[in-house]
Amino acid sequence: MVGAFESDHFLGMTNLNDILTDDFDPTAVVTEPLPSPVTTNEENLKKTNGVGGDREMVLGRNIHTTSLAVTEPEVNDDFTGDKEAYMASVLARYRKTLVERTKYHLGYPYNLDFDYGALGQLQHFSINNLGDPFIESNYGVHSRPFEVGVLDWFARLWEIERDDYWGYITNCGTEGNLHGILVGREMFPDGILYASRESHYSVFKAARMYRMECEKVDTLISGEIDCDDFSQKLLANKDKPAILNVNIGTTVKGAVDDLDLVIKTLEECGFSHDRFYIHCDGALFGLMMPFVKRAPKVTFNKPIGSVSVSGHKFVGCPMPCGVQITRMEHIKVLSSNVEYLASRDATIMGSRNGHAPLFLWYTLNRKGYKGFQKEVQKCLRNAHYLKDRLREAGISAMLNELSSTVVFERPKDEEFVRRWQLACQGDIAHVVVMPSVTIEKLDNFVKDLVKHRSVWYEDGTQPPCLVSEVGTNNCLCPAHK
Repeated sequence: MVGAFESDHFLGMTNLNDILTDDFDPTAVVTEPLPSPVTTNEENLKKTNGVGGDREMVLGRNIHTTSLAVTEPEVNDDFTGDKEAYMASVLARYRKTLVERTKYHLGYPYNLDFDYGALGQLQHFSINNLGDPFIESNYGVHSRPFEVGVLDWFARLWEIERDDYWGYITNCGTEGNLHGILVGREMFPDGILYASRESHYSVFKAARMYRMECEKVDTLISGEIDCDDFSQKLLANKDKPAILNVNIGTTVKGAVDDLDLVIKTLEECGFSHDRFYIHCDGALFGLMMPFVKRAPKVTFNKPIGSVSVSGHKFVGCPMPCGVQITRMEHIKVLSSNVEYLASRDATIMGSRNGHAPLFLWYTLNRKGYKGFQKEVQKCLRNAHYLKDRLREAGISAMLNELSSTVVFERPKDEEFVRRWQLACQGDIAHVVVMPSVTIEKLDNFVKDLVKHRSVWYEDGTQPPCLVSEVGTNNCLCPAHK
């Protein structure tokens, strides 16, 4: 078979008519041998784990050890149906695995309480929302009316008029952060990105991707941004505009940055509203905080530039997605016309999942603001219940006032961590209490943790001191009981 480069070279040296002869068959199938299956041997594993095999793998196990191979059907498989039966059995076993693993899902902020059976009738269509949500493209199989309806709902939530905002449904929360920070960078090409050390890793990924100067700001014990340190860093860079990521719920501790205090700090340091851009990362709590009275209000009535939220977290979509909203006046710096689409585009991705807006629209219609308010109250109540149960068992635990993320000492056994799918960092782990997390599941978790913990420390060793992570009042190590 002629390689791609060789083929181009060949066409350039030969008359096309010599190739497209009378017996040319455009439907002919190449009969060359299929590529050999990918094999995994010890040498390849070493290369995967590190150069020369020197670096020890400390992450999860290599999926090549459990991967499901794609096999070629037998010649007569169309008649026997053996392949269909095999695939059906694999999927049935996979479903059982999902059911089992869902029982022990606690560490990651996904709401698994949903039923989208009514949308099954739409899974037979390739729905793609290419380009700008507000301008129809030549591609007709889209869900823009649903997408814009969802965007309008969030625009009302964050208090911005329909004609004053622009947004789209992203493929994930990270894309929302990438877009929000990109808008800020385009508005202030020489600006400095400020983000607390406990910001999501996608914020620092954006800084690398966009080659932005980035200042990491210290945090308080709670995980909130330390505005004293923020002030010092701002004053040291007064000659450059500020692009700031504000966390509406940090990844590990679920801390909510005080938006009002952040804005006040910027103003006190001499930054007028035309010299800073604020992106609010509300991946999880961006949809919860509007229903908590004591929470700093996220609203476009304040000098913020954009807000993003995940759709697969508190909302409960079965696929990763998110919502990104910014001011219409800002999007002009990114927008460009695309003749290929007969539309405009200012998004990060090209093709966008057209099914995600359908799931979001369906859930928002079913629950509404009042439904989400009830679920927020349930999550906060159950989070306090878990924190109290852990502390009663003598386990260090912390819960921020505006959060449903319960932080506690990291279990010693990594198998226990994987069983309950806990998210860990250093000496701490956390459980994110979502609408799908019941009191029964929390009781089972605490019972299992206490049981294993009695074995981990039966040799007289002591649990770690977590003062630096959760503060003196929340640490129950022997020195701070």
